[in-house]
Amino acid sequence: MQNNLFQQAKNAVNNIMNMNGNADENEKQAAQNAIQSAYNEASPEEKQQLQQLEQQLRQHNQLK
Repeated sequence: MQNNLFQQAKNAVNNIMNMNGNADENEKQAAQNAIQSAYNEASPEEKQQLQQLEQQLRQHNQLK
């Protein structure tokens, strides 16, 4: 289960990053929700990667 949630979180962030600033608030919220859901079930290594994904998402949002 955790790998699936982790992969969904990665995919959600990648999708937003590929939109070049055209992601709407619902898409951004869905990505953040996916990260948070995956974090609850993640291994320590996955938690670190999820934190990096969330940081990427924050930086991307600031670039708008």
